[in-house]
Amino acid sequence: MMNSQQQRHFDALYQQHLNNLTLQGKRPATIDAYARAVRRIAAFFDCPPDNLTTSQLKQYFVSLIDSHSWSTVKLDRNGLQFFYRHTLDKQWQWLDIVKPPQLTTLPDILSPAEVGLLISMTRQRRYQMFFYTLYSLGLRLGEGLSLTVADIDSAQQQVHIRNAKGGKDRLVPLPNRTLRALRSHWQSHHHPRLLFPGTRKGAEAPMDRGGVQKAMKQVCRDCGIRKSVSPHTLRHCYATHLLQQGLDLRSLQTLLGHASLNTTARYTQLTAAKRSCAMTAVNQLADSLAVMWEVS
Repeated sequence: MMNSQQQRHFDALYQQHLNNLTLQGKRPATIDAYARAVRRIAAFFDCPPDNLTTSQLKQYFVSLIDSHSWSTVKLDRNGLQFFYRHTLDKQWQWLDIVKPPQLTTLPDILSPAEVGLLISMTRQRRYQMFFYTLYSLGLRLGEGLSLTVADIDSAQQQVHIRNAKGGKDRLVPLPNRTLRALRSHWQSHHHPRLLFPGTRKGAEAPMDRGGVQKAMKQVCRDCGIRKSVSPHTLRHCYATHLLQQGLDLRSLQTLLGHASLNTTARYTQLTAAKRSCAMTAVNQLADSLAVMWEVS
């Protein structure tokens, strides 16, 4: 346990860290993650983390890698880098201390038929409407949960997605069928603000994220879908299916709110057209090769 003097010193550093995060305009989720990084390392060494050596930092990250995911390791590295740079005015060579691997993964994609089955087989109406909304608008989970009545512009047939990833707003087209579905769903609860409120009477918060995720896992089991599927999969499907219908990359980039076209371009690897072209080329390559076992 830190003694009282150490605790006062840590509390002062921690508050300065929070102030710096606020002054730098960091988003609430980033502030929470970067603050947790400082609390975690202080608890690990049971002392204020302002005088740790490179050796101690390496020891800490070895332990963290052993017990947490690489996404957590990266967040803690970034949070501590911010703490040392802005609060302690120290510069660390973080790549010499910890360098998370660069992974390039492709998500599992459901076919349009599988998406339709998943939504149709969802038992609870609110989750069914929510999954359909995520898919037809291409939303992230948090974006869907945050939707309000005021975000729906039926006259312009668009939805205003507010304060999305990176603090950016964007407008997405509102399909007629989605508008009808949202109107029908709102009639079931008449919440003055939220489109997907929590189930508790008078709830001022949206549906629980965990409940949405559990509902999707259950419906995938019911449907026999063995792919790795989450609510975010519906956004991946939206992007992939639009590309398959011929939408250009620039337009898709705008719909998804991606800062870089490179991020959007990853979806081209997931389209049936791309796979078909690749399969044709691979078959031609294989067929053109004369091998001994085919010689009579």
